[in-house]
Amino acid sequence: MTSDAPATGAISGGRSLRPLGGVLTAMAVSLTGTRISAVALPWFVLVTTGSATRTGLVAFCEMAPYVVVKALAGPVVDRVGPRAVSWTTDTVSAVAAALVPLLHALHLLSFPLLLVLVAVVGAARGPGDLAKEVMVPEAAERAGMPLERAMSVSGVIERLASTLGPAVGGSLVALLGPLTGLALNAGSFALGSIIIRVVLPRGVGHAADQEPVADGAKEPGYWRRFGEGFTFLRGEPLLLTVIVTVGITNLLDAAISSVLIPLWARASGHGPAAIGLTGSALGAAAVAGSLIAAATAHRLQRRLVVLGGFLLVGAPRFLILASDAPLWTVMAVFAVGGFGGGFINPVLGAVLVERVPRRMLGRVNALGDSLAWAGIPLGGLLAGAAVTAVGLTPVLLVCGAAYFLTTNLAGLRPEWREMDRTRRPGAEKPPGGEDTSPGRAAAEA
Repeated sequence: MTSDAPATGAISGGRSLRPLGGVLTAMAVSLTGTRISAVALPWFVLVTTGSATRTGLVAFCEMAPYVVVKALAGPVVDRVGPRAVSWTTDTVSAVAAALVPLLHALHLLSFPLLLVLVAVVGAARGPGDLAKEVMVPEAAERAGMPLERAMSVSGVIERLASTLGPAVGGSLVALLGPLTGLALNAGSFALGSIIIRVVLPRGVGHAADQEPVADGAKEPGYWRRFGEGFTFLRGEPLLLTVIVTVGITNLLDAAISSVLIPLWARASGHGPAAIGLTGSALGAAAVAGSLIAAATAHRLQRRLVVLGGFLLVGAPRFLILASDAPLWTVMAVFAVGGFGGGFINPVLGAVLVERVPRRMLGRVNALGDSLAWAGIPLGGLLAGAAVTAVGLTPVLLVCGAAYFLTTNLAGLRPEWREMDRTRRPGAEKPPGGEDTSPGRAAAEA
């Protein structure tokens, strides 16, 4: 199975690991800083305001712009190029994130101003994350690495960040206070920008959307490019089913990570260190799951892998927090969930890239990610309001039941079976016939 570009794209006729290493390093740095902030920022709001509702509102004000701007950034990434988008948006994020601890130290940080600053960080982070994701397939080609393995390595990087970030964040918050974690997040954005701007070879990350334009014809505008991505996605039932499913689970994941776990840590007396410990247990096990997925997932049935991963990483986390279990038991359940969850993203990432033509990857990826992330801004907001209204334990039980029902009902849909026979656009046609894969058909429509 081959992609729609040369499988061993190279620089000066040879393979180079530098582009892939640069992109993955920049991803690791920025994601680690974001995970540190995910511990420091909610704790900062909790200790300064004492309000679960305000904690959820801060999460909403960061993630809502993230989702909206990322959805609209796809055509820009395809047209301008992911390299330029990545380093410029990371610079903006670094400045906005640095202003939070600086203004607080000067006694100039009001709550409305905090909401504005986290909204700027979210709005800049969306296109920056998208740009790095789009550069992975190109960098993998230049390294001569199979796409499935590159996506799995990218997943491992994300899981490592999810392991180290909460551990570092929890330790920093417990020892030095939340402002230190927020300052470190700003530094990680700045370093990620430098890596993309300076370390990456200049030939990497240029515009991928180079459709020929007839003499005298106008070049396709922004909204036409945006509409092409939307039309393509609308013709992909499997991708739409995955997006809706992941959208609901992302909402629930946002609720537990941004509000429910911090509230549980405070109510149980474990403190901010417990936030880092549970996050690290989840992330470390997810790294192991992602590494095993890189080696074995291509030999397994994708739909069973994804559904099994959701079963382990979903409802058990909510139920164990509601049970008043000891900390070591909570960490064990989170570790088992992380292992199962480590298989999900590499499989779903490969399915997406296989079904989308490379020239449209930015806009389709942006739309798909943004739709799947649409519930994340509401997760913390709704969780904070619900806990204020009915208490922590009932909210945990309802969220666990919703996670279980969503993922299992999605697995019963007929298009889920297509996951096991997905082929990339541009793959060789089967002997004696046309390529009838849904991705290919939609690409040519």
